[in-house]
Amino acid sequence: MDNQRIRQKFSELSTPLISDACLRLGIPLRIAPSGIFPLIPGSHVSGRALPVRHYGSVDIFLEAMKSAQKGDVLIIDNNGRLDEGCIGDLTVLEAEACELAAIIVWGRHRDTKELKEINFPIFSYGMYPAGPQRLDSRNPNSLITANFGDIIVSRQDIVFADEDGVLFVPDNQIEELLLTAKEIWSTERRQADAIQSGKKLSEQLRFDEYLERQSADPRYTFRKHLREIGGAIEE
Repeated sequence: MDNQRIRQKFSELSTPLISDACLRLGIPLRIAPSGIFPLIPGSHVSGRALPVRHYGSVDIFLEAMKSAQKGDVLIIDNNGRLDEGCIGDLTVLEAEACELAAIIVWGRHRDTKELKEINFPIFSYGMYPAGPQRLDSRNPNSLITANFGDIIVSRQDIVFADEDGVLFVPDNQIEELLLTAKEIWSTERRQADAIQSGKKLSEQLRFDEYLERQSADPRYTFRKHLREIGGAIEE
């Protein structure tokens, strides 16, 4: 599935829905460590991962972007460092010129004022005024994979990101995943509409019936109950 189609299908979904769909399908959850946030409120992006491992010099980003496809998401592995801002306005302007969808950083950014004016989707762990003061040895896999916490991200991954967080999903399961997420969305919307029409969620989910059965059989779980009445979300 290409980036444009992924973006279209994700447009009315969210990372919580993608997460629930992963659980239902038995796809391992690969979520960026907590604390990441979008610099531009309301950012909602998806696309194929373009991984790169930073080693202290901006040229690695320029090299990675030379092979980018329209709508790719640049995934920067800066080893979670909090003592340097590894991207600034020039890198972001280049990403915009290369028609990337976003930049997601396992680390920090700088030039915050300018980045907000550019209005390009950026997800990071905060800001830091100084750029890198180091030049490490370049990893031979610098343009092949990127670490993001305990996750290894490759070009075979699709990225979903919004104000709730960032997820990475293998591209070979993306069709079924997006379809399942849309089904979950439809179920939740029906339930939300019913609540607003005066039918409480506890009524929709026959909660009193569940309590009665659970009292007689402690092994009867709420998830089992939801499956039986067709109200399950994550399973």
